[in-house]
Amino acid sequence: MLAGLGAVSTTLIAGVEAVKLGLAKPFGSLTQMATIRLGKRTERRTPFVKDFVPLADIHDLVFGAWDIFPDDAFTAASKAAVLDQALLKSLETQLRAIKPMKGAFEQRWVKRLAGTYVKVGRSKKDLADQLVTDIKEFRTRTGASRLVMIWCGSTEAHTVVKPEHENIEAFEKALEDNSPEISPSMIYAYASLAAGVPFANAAPNLCVDVPALVEMAKRNKVPIAGKDLKTGQTLVKTIIAPGFKARMLGLRGWYSTNILGNRDGEVLDDPESFRTKAESKLGVLQYILQPDLYPDLYGDIRHQVRIDYYPPRGDNKEGWDNIDIFGWLGYPMQLKINFLCRDSILAAPVVLDLALFLDLAQRSGMKGIQEWLSFYFKSPMTAPGLYPEHDLFIQLMKLKNTLRHLRGEELITHLGLEYYD
Repeated sequence: MLAGLGAVSTTLIAGVEAVKLGLAKPFGSLTQMATIRLGKRTERRTPFVKDFVPLADIHDLVFGAWDIFPDDAFTAASKAAVLDQALLKSLETQLRAIKPMKGAFEQRWVKRLAGTYVKVGRSKKDLADQLVTDIKEFRTRTGASRLVMIWCGSTEAHTVVKPEHENIEAFEKALEDNSPEISPSMIYAYASLAAGVPFANAAPNLCVDVPALVEMAKRNKVPIAGKDLKTGQTLVKTIIAPGFKARMLGLRGWYSTNILGNRDGEVLDDPESFRTKAESKLGVLQYILQPDLYPDLYGDIRHQVRIDYYPPRGDNKEGWDNIDIFGWLGYPMQLKINFLCRDSILAAPVVLDLALFLDLAQRSGMKGIQEWLSFYFKSPMTAPGLYPEHDLFIQLMKLKNTLRHLRGEELITHLGLEYYD
């Protein structure tokens, strides 16, 4: 179930339907395309991930969504203009059948949008109850045996943890009191957890990571994950920065700018929504490079991030990076990257993987924060007091070792001394 039927959600749905019909392959999806090594290298056991762990089959997936506009998935996908119209026409029947349920919305959280297809209730608790009813009716209507919800809505305005977010009792009172501190994404998260449905936040805003909802997830034995999908420029940073650190190359500055013309770009044109996004993007280098441990190399970095709304570009985001590094004896060097990416094409397979892995987590008895899914996020959720791991390669090792653990296989450390005894 998708909270938001915009570019990312419709690209995911159309892609899955295309894969079901044999029209395309699920490139970019670890659950569908990746293998996993088991045991020693000499054993040559490398099954596909989807054959190793009992994931739901992609052919068994059904979709439901909420949105603040009434467009069905075909119309929404056509407006998003991510996918070719010829492909969409071949999937029109499947996409037309997915009509959104009315969304929970409050414009103060997303100032650049004016929803026309929204729920009305006496309080935010009432809106949450309406969402729970939607979940139950969707399960009955589709016959789905298990559900996962993912927030694919727009980035909300910046906020911080308030007293209303500190525990379940305070949160529920805030819902009843219609508190302005409870955002729409938090209402969806609360409804999902109340219904026992795993939840992930694909956006950077404060949501299921508030203490009350983390507590609720543990109490209700529901897995949660977030936040902010790691797709374009930040994906590149979490690939390249670990390489600099591994070779002890210093960093003077990293300037990043993006142009983006889709609905996400329009929303981020609001300073409060951009502030939410900027905090998510800026934290990555600090955690990877650890300037407190390596002050000579990373103690004085100038890290700047810009995002400019440029409508002609649509969903085809372009990111430029200028990276000033230094090496032996302090001699300077530069690396420049121009990444012409497709935002929703990168995000859609991530949403698919999260849905399948969260479902697996719940069936495996896992609950609360799923840090092993950090691989997919710019701002990974962790236990209180634990810093997040941003290095993409460490994240991948953690993810695959979790899968090995779930299946009773030996964890891979890459020590390898036994090959030379």
